[in-house]
Amino acid sequence: MPPPRSQPEQQAPPVQRLRIRYAKRGRLRFTSHRDFSRAFERALFRAQVPMAYSSGFSPHPRISYAGASPTGAASEAEYLEIGLAERRDPEIVRRELDDSLPDGLDLVEVVESAGGSLADRLEASVWEITLTGVDADTLRTAVDTLLATDEVPVERMTKKGLRTFDARAAIVALEARATGESANTGQTCAILQVVLRHGTPSVRPDDVLAALREVAGTSTGPAALAQRLAQGPLDPRTGTVGDPLSPDRDAAG
Repeated sequence: MPPPRSQPEQQAPPVQRLRIRYAKRGRLRFTSHRDFSRAFERALFRAQVPMAYSSGFSPHPRISYAGASPTGAASEAEYLEIGLAERRDPEIVRRELDDSLPDGLDLVEVVESAGGSLADRLEASVWEITLTGVDADTLRTAVDTLLATDEVPVERMTKKGLRTFDARAAIVALEARATGESANTGQTCAILQVVLRHGTPSVRPDDVLAALREVAGTSTGPAALAQRLAQGPLDPRTGTVGDPLSPDRDAAG
């Protein structure tokens, strides 16, 4: 009979927690969440950030990811939190980590956590969706039809299989505008800006396009480029999305 397994050493709790906003730009928008997490952990090692580790038989660095964007979407507002075993200046950590990441995965801001849950602050996102070969007036008509509709079921394949959910319920605000012609294709372009309330499953930009096709039969063109502009607490009165790293949010909570 094998000897009983000894209890693992208990790790000390973090002495400092840092919250990080990073961006996925250019070709790096195709980085999956798993790819980013690998790149980020390598950057932590190269930058010699003194990470705190979890307890247990397989300790891992204390990193909490929240609200990651889908693969293929660019973003200016991705967030995570790390726990440190020693105190560090947040700006120095930002600079050294940013230097250790590939161009296109860019650290925008690092602040010290004032408590509470980062994930709970990520209530909604502002997305900009650029559509090529789409007439803006036709798109505006489709937007009006969608906003006047109470419920729009759409389907998406998830890890749990094909799911049907209401895309309309997540839309807080939606507008369309023209942008002229694409320099690359010479085709007309239009932009959708949408504020989406987070849920389970979260409604994504491609679900909004599917909802437009469902209610208005509108073609959304051969390709769409989605970019998250903001992610954070939702003001239900104005439909605006705030900054989740603002200390005022901690005081309000």
